[in-house]
Amino acid sequence: MKISNRVSSTISSPLRKFVPYAEAAKKKGIKVYHLNIGQPDLEIPKQIKSKINNFKEDVLAYTHSAGTIELRTAWSKYLKSQNVKIKPEDVIVATGGSEAMLWALLLMLNPGEEMIVFEPFYSNYKSLAKISGVKLVPVTTKVEENFCLSSDTEIKKQITKKTKAILVVNPSNPTGTIYSKKDLLRLVNIAKKNKLWLLADETYRELVFSGKPVYSLLRFPEVKDQVILVDSVSKRLSVCGARIGCLVSHNKEVTANTLKLAQARLASPAIEQQIVCNLLKNCKSYTKQITKEYYKRSQVVYQGLQKIPGVVSSKPAGAFYIIAKLPIDDSEKFVQWMLEKFNHNKETVMVSPAKDFYMTNGKGKNEVRIAYVLSIPKLKRAMELLQLGINQYQKKM
Repeated sequence: MKISNRVSSTISSPLRKFVPYAEAAKKKGIKVYHLNIGQPDLEIPKQIKSKINNFKEDVLAYTHSAGTIELRTAWSKYLKSQNVKIKPEDVIVATGGSEAMLWALLLMLNPGEEMIVFEPFYSNYKSLAKISGVKLVPVTTKVEENFCLSSDTEIKKQITKKTKAILVVNPSNPTGTIYSKKDLLRLVNIAKKNKLWLLADETYRELVFSGKPVYSLLRFPEVKDQVILVDSVSKRLSVCGARIGCLVSHNKEVTANTLKLAQARLASPAIEQQIVCNLLKNCKSYTKQITKEYYKRSQVVYQGLQKIPGVVSSKPAGAFYIIAKLPIDDSEKFVQWMLEKFNHNKETVMVSPAKDFYMTNGKGKNEVRIAYVLSIPKLKRAMELLQLGINQYQKKM
């Protein structure tokens, strides 16, 4: 028996392939500081616990495939608070932002068609593109240039007859970069002229350190029917395990066809929808609180990196990630070495090699992504360990 090419050629999660080495280190009694995955360590909002404890339904039934009307209404009101005018019928609830992203790819592109992505980008998009038969075409951004949006000329070079969409992740995972309204307008003009979809991932919308809100692509009326927004509460409300996201569009044909995909998987979890509904109505104080915390953490990591000779990094403007170029030969070898060979006082640190956040061969070979999802004291120690590790690793290079 043979597994299908679609699945066998899909990559395993690069964020988790070094987990066995971390587990082996822990069995040896070594403490591992996990900066390799975007799992917030912050306490979930108190409303969640009370809502779970007070769940009173006698029957746990399917919800509407598009999501409960209460949640869709709450999400539309939440987006209105972000200056995005949306109606409940423009929202289709998904089982996490990843399902919404897969829906969007299936809706926008036929197998073999192309979507432009700005690398480095969230590595799981590769798997979703492979499953849906979509070809990702990279436009490279550089750490030395703070991962600023590429020029119009560089972007237009990648547009072919097969190009159907541009993916815009704002704020960015994995770089922490934020695109301004001016940046987005450039993409809007390109999309309008070339009749391309704009796929907006704004999952980290409120986690912005400047105090200025992210300008949503849904706010540009000239491409009203060309924009599909993918959203999630996982990170900005610290509820990754709830697995609730959504797809949003002004385009009625998009939402009508998304509903077909939603119906194929029946419905998203009922209890989690109730919980998220309550959170979306009262999330401002919580997101404001955690944004302050992530800003403090970003400073600890950025300043720690600046103290290491030979490191190049851009200052994150949002989310809770940073990409750094290290004075090493190969980040995958380095990460494995840190887990297998290095420890200081029975402690080590685990980061993510950045190669898998790129499509272009050879890019990101000596770069890593750091997720600052630990407390400040732990981050300070992790940065010390990273510097000690780099110093020792260089001696063996």
